[in-house]
Amino acid sequence: MAVSTEQLTIILIVTASVFIIFIGIAIIKMYKLKAENKRLMETNAFENDMDKSYKDFTSGHLYGDN
Repeated sequence: MAVSTEQLTIILIVTASVFIIFIGIAIIKMYKLKAENKRLMETNAFENDMDKSYKDFTSGHLYGDN
């Protein structure tokens, strides 16, 4: 049972097409995630956490500093 050149060409074209579709989907998702990340970074969601001053937790009862 030998595979002809035409059959092999069709198999390779189908396989390449599937991979091209997967790569296209990955690129689209990458751009969507990049846009969402940019939108989230422009909001103040992260700035509120960064503006809080450092709290010294070493004065707790576990350290004997009553």
